[in-house]
Amino acid sequence: MKDQIDLLKLPAHIAIIMDGNGRWAKTKGKLRVFGHHNGVLAVRDVVEGSCELGLKYLTLYAFSAENWNRPKLEVMALMELMVSTINKEISTFMNNNVRLNAIGDLSMLPARNHRELTKAMEKTAGNTGLVLTLALSYSSRNEMVHAVKNIAQKVKDGELNPDDITEQIFADNLYTRNMPDPELMIRTSGEHRISNYLLWQIAYTELYFTQKLWPDFRREDLFEAILDYQQRERRFGMTSEQLN
Repeated sequence: MKDQIDLLKLPAHIAIIMDGNGRWAKTKGKLRVFGHHNGVLAVRDVVEGSCELGLKYLTLYAFSAENWNRPKLEVMALMELMVSTINKEISTFMNNNVRLNAIGDLSMLPARNHRELTKAMEKTAGNTGLVLTLALSYSSRNEMVHAVKNIAQKVKDGELNPDDITEQIFADNLYTRNMPDPELMIRTSGEHRISNYLLWQIAYTELYFTQKLWPDFRREDLFEAILDYQQRERRFGMTSEQLN
């Protein structure tokens, strides 16, 4: 399947909603955290597959702002898993030239998680390959409110004229300001929702939904999604004739 992919037409940025860990565990008679642990294996394989293709940006929805409302034990287990995973995967990041990044309200993370995440980002800062972004304590609506507040403050301070506010100015105040918008978004587990994820950035993103639960998702599934993407015509409001 990889050999069928046109490497000259790769999406510059792929965003993934990693859904189905809990349901996967339930089908095996296990606790939800068992699914989260196995979801890490899927992350590793997809990251390595992305590096294999030469993908530039991969953003994973790891923990939403709404996820803080889950049972306390599950949240604690997820936070512990995050720390252990980051520490284990540093060698994978370095071997694959991956730069780790994070977006979201990171101030909400427990101190230990924030510290380990920062250390990992600093350690991989010099890598020039795939930029792997983890969306943590992330809410797209909160992100946009944050951007509006930043812009309002600049107007108040006289740094910006309201008439000069453009789409680009707004985008430059989002967490993703240094990244291209996703060209492909993948959601696993058969759900067909965006779930408050990159709402501004996916205005022209191709959406791909798969029935596979996240712990079963592998690089071959990523390749299949990219092949599907490459068969689509991206018109951006124009006609097919205009593109040809």
